[in-house]
Amino acid sequence: MTLIERLGLTVLHKIDPERSHGLALMALKAGLAPLPGAYTSSRLRCHVGGLELLNPVGLAAGFDKNAEVVDGLTRAGFGFVEVGAITPRAQPGNPKPRMFRLMEDQAVINRFGFNNDGMEAAAKRLTRRKRERPVPVGLNLGANKDSADRAGDYVKVLDRCGPLVDFVTVNVSSPNTEKLRDLQGAEALHALLSGVMDARGKHDKIIPVFLKIAPDLRDTEIGEIADVARDVRLDAIIATNTTLDREGLKSASKDEKGGLSGAPLFEKSTRVLAKLSQATEGHLPLIGVGGIGSAQDAYTKIKAGASAVQLYSALAYKGLSLADEIARGLDGLLARDGYAHISDAIGTEKDKWL
Repeated sequence: MTLIERLGLTVLHKIDPERSHGLALMALKAGLAPLPGAYTSSRLRCHVGGLELLNPVGLAAGFDKNAEVVDGLTRAGFGFVEVGAITPRAQPGNPKPRMFRLMEDQAVINRFGFNNDGMEAAAKRLTRRKRERPVPVGLNLGANKDSADRAGDYVKVLDRCGPLVDFVTVNVSSPNTEKLRDLQGAEALHALLSGVMDARGKHDKIIPVFLKIAPDLRDTEIGEIADVARDVRLDAIIATNTTLDREGLKSASKDEKGGLSGAPLFEKSTRVLAKLSQATEGHLPLIGVGGIGSAQDAYTKIKAGASAVQLYSALAYKGLSLADEIARGLDGLLARDGYAHISDAIGTEKDKWL
């Protein structure tokens, strides 16, 4: 982290979290953030879920909800970038305040509720992106809060925006839209994903489809999700979204409603990741998310079964340069342990988490 970035974070931490996030987006637009490009090496370059990646360190959805700074993010050190979630119609989300820093826990609680400008605004911005870097950009698909057909909402956003991105993620795991997680049940999930995959097949371009799941799942539910993913021929699963668990937190805002992300989520999300890796028998690419704040954290996720990882909450504490730091550090850890390629390390310590 540079001195300028450290000073910038100090200032941002004195401001309301949602407002400071908006300022961070403005800094990216203005070119004031570190933009080193994606670090790569023969160990890190990989193929995951139909994507060719310079490195396996991605940006999770939520940072750029409305696809406002896509070009900047593809130059920020990430191997791939996911924007959104985007719903068919614009919606304001839940009342403010709805984002809380838990400094003592290096965590964040949010209850945004899929606030976004809608798919038409997102499509216009995605159309204008310059595509200067070979960094895949994906879109997190969401459903409107008041929709009578949430499954149909995912198809609408895919149809409108899918051809403009490199992959899409079906988000049925946000805890901030009432009853959304009910779509993770085997029957509902199979119907939803079948509809999305059918819609994908109508486009000339092959659009990889990922699924993002919650960390608050029982073992039987993890197994059912694995079966559904196999049956509909999903391209990858992202594990995991935020948690409703509050165990062990110390910060004053620990009892705020919403999804918890950051360091306290690391063990729970990694355990789900490992169990999912076991259930899928290593045949389906998994993307590890939850509490990653260092190269060692990313390495642990990979050894637990992840083919790639995504960051978000740690950026609020360690800055955007963390992406480059993790990519370089991960390369060094693989070299230290004698791995010629990241694929050789995937799942090698999965059993520790089962």
